Amino acid sequence: MKIIKTPFCRQLAQFFVSQPLFGKSAAVRAGQHACYFARHLPHVKWQPTDRSENIPGICLWQEEAQLVNLKPPLTLDVTDAIWPCESIDALFTANTLHIMSSDEVQTFFDRLAFYLNPHALACIYGPFNYNGAYTSDSNAHFDQWLKSQNTLSGIKDFENILFLATSRGFNLMSDIVMPANNRLLVIQNSKEPS
Repeated sequence: MKIIKTPFCRQLAQFFVSQPLFGKSAAVRAGQHACYFARHLPHVKWQPTDRSENIPGICLWQEEAQLVNLKPPLTLDVTDAIWPCESIDALFTANTLHIMSSDEVQTFFDRLAFYLNPHALACIYGPFNYNGAYTSDSNAHFDQWLKSQNTLSGIKDFENILFLATSRGFNLMSDIVMPANNRLLVIQNSKEPS
């Protein structure tokens, strides 16, 4: 599934005004995405993360791009008990929740509640079902393909994602329609600084 980059830049620019950004993308071209966003949103410091098998590809993109606001990638699996950071000022993740199992998605929100700073934003991009229904025939076909690759993966229900988020202290700020039958969910950590 391809990320449509130009609409992303417009959306991310309004939400990530100055924060360093902890980026997580499981997409094949994760390095390409990180470089594109870092180039077009130079006021944001990007910290790409991905599973260990994807790190070499991200490094190749970064070596070519030579962007000062793009940090070397860190290895991260959302199920890791300890993430490679002390805290997160803002987070962007693309095309991840639908390739994860429901248990992994729950773990993602558990970890996010621990690491995301008070009042910080997380932007979550991908396809979602609403009221138990696909938003398009192409999403239905994509979901079937996902489940043929891994029976635990699949497009998640927006209502369940919202429950996981709100039950961990996040507020839904925006649910933005994006190209190719995808959405950009923007949630904010409602906890107060200690």
